[in-house]
Amino acid sequence: MKPNPTTKPAKRYRPLDGVLLFDKPLELSSNDALQKVRRVFQAEKAGHTGTLDPLATGLLPICFGEATKFSNALLDADKTYRTTVRLGVTTTTGDVEGEVLETRAVTVTLAEVEAVLARFRGAQQQLPPMYSALKHQGKPLYEYIRAGITIARELRDIVIHELVLLRFDGNELELSVRCSKGTYIRTLGEDIAAALGCGGHLSALRRTAIAHFDLAHAYTLEQLAEMSEAQLLATLQPVDSLLPTMPRLALDEVQIKRMAQGQRLSLATGLPDGRIALYGAQGFVGVALQEGQRIAPERLLSGIARAAAQTIVLSQV
Repeated sequence: MKPNPTTKPAKRYRPLDGVLLFDKPLELSSNDALQKVRRVFQAEKAGHTGTLDPLATGLLPICFGEATKFSNALLDADKTYRTTVRLGVTTTTGDVEGEVLETRAVTVTLAEVEAVLARFRGAQQQLPPMYSALKHQGKPLYEYIRAGITIARELRDIVIHELVLLRFDGNELELSVRCSKGTYIRTLGEDIAAALGCGGHLSALRRTAIAHFDLAHAYTLEQLAEMSEAQLLATLQPVDSLLPTMPRLALDEVQIKRMAQGQRLSLATGLPDGRIALYGAQGFVGVALQEGQRIAPERLLSGIARAAAQTIVLSQV
C-alpha cells in the first residue's frame, strides 16, 4: 500500500530528563496541561507533581524521564498560594464553580479581618471538602457528592506557616498562604469567611511556589510554543533539583557499580540516617537509604543500572 501523501508523519517522542516549571493556565486540568507540554517537548515519559484544579492557575512542576522517579520528593513540601475570597456568598463547592447557597450582607472591618486571620495561623485541623479528589473506597469524594451522598471525613492535621492579607476592599480578601501538604485552600477560605460571620467562597487561586521552586521561573504554554529546540532544552532543570536539601554522598566508580547491582555498602559517612543523594564523577546517580553505616540503594538512574547489568553480563562471558 502506498503511503497517503496527505497524512502527516507521526511525531517521534524521545527520551528526555529534567524538570520544567510550568505556569498552568485557567480551565485546564493538570493532566491536560501535562499532555500539552509533553507534546511540545516530544518527551517519551512525563509526569506532574501536585495537582491543580482546572479553576486554579500557577506553578505545576513537570518531570521528564528520570525525574519522574524522584517527583515524590515534592509531595511533603510546603506550598504557597495567592487566593481571593469573595465574602457574603457561599456556594456548593466553595468556589465559583458551584451553585450559590446563600447571600449575606458584609459588614466586617479591617480590624476584624486581621483578628480572624490570626486565629488561622499555625498548626490546626481541617476537614477535607466533599468536592475533592480525596478517595473513599477507591472513588473520589466528588463522585459521591454529585450522587447526593455525603461521606464522613476525618480531620487532618495541617500547618498554615504564613497567612498574609494583601488586599481587603469590603467584599473581597486577597491572601498569600504558605501551608503544609494536605491543606485545602478552598476550605481555608470558607472557614475564614465563616469566622467573619458572612460566609464566602474562593473566586481565584494561584500557586506561586512549591518548596524552593518559584512561579517567577515558570514558563507558559505560549512561551514554550515560540521557543527553538535549544531554548526548550535550556528551560529544563536537572533531575536532582528535586532534592535540594537531601544530604549528599560522593561515591567512587566501584561503589556506584556495587550499588547499581543491588549491593549494600558499609560506610561511615557522618551523615544523618535517612535518604541520601548519591553522586559520582558523572554527577547525580540516585538515592539510597542510610541506617547507621549501612547504605542500601533505593532508586538509581536507569543508565547506572543498565551499565551495571552490562558489566555483569560481560563478566560472565
